[in-house]
Amino acid sequence: MNDKSTVKPPMWFWIVGVIALLWNLIGVSAYLSEVFMSEEVFVSMPEAQQALYESRPSWATAAFAIAIWSGLLGSIALLLKKKWAKVVFILSLVGILLQQLYHFFLSNTFDVMRTTAMILPILIVIFGLLLVIFADFAAKRNWLS
Repeated sequence: MNDKSTVKPPMWFWIVGVIALLWNLIGVSAYLSEVFMSEEVFVSMPEAQQALYESRPSWATAAFAIAIWSGLLGSIALLLKKKWAKVVFILSLVGILLQQLYHFFLSNTFDVMRTTAMILPILIVIFGLLLVIFADFAAKRNWLS
């Protein structure tokens, strides 16, 4: 074997990888339910929430898509023990930060959805950052090839 060979990761690596995958699958579900929201569901929302959805710029929706799909791909890459998982998680984090930039500073999201709606976006940013750190940690320990 050469110096670049991978080391068998510990069991908790796999647990973190599965949690990352499940977390990102929940995000995919949220994204798809929003993108494919039926007219019936849309009109059942309060008018302020409808206006919020209608006024969202396409770049914010694109950031959401980048965050979600690259997060899912990063989780799969992590479970496949691929070093490029870190790069994909960084891309996901950029998408997350752009999306949250819009929600926190460029829209009235929290006026409409209440300040308690800030909890999940903050957790999403933290989780995205932790996935980048974890992929870097795993790569430095040669758990990824």
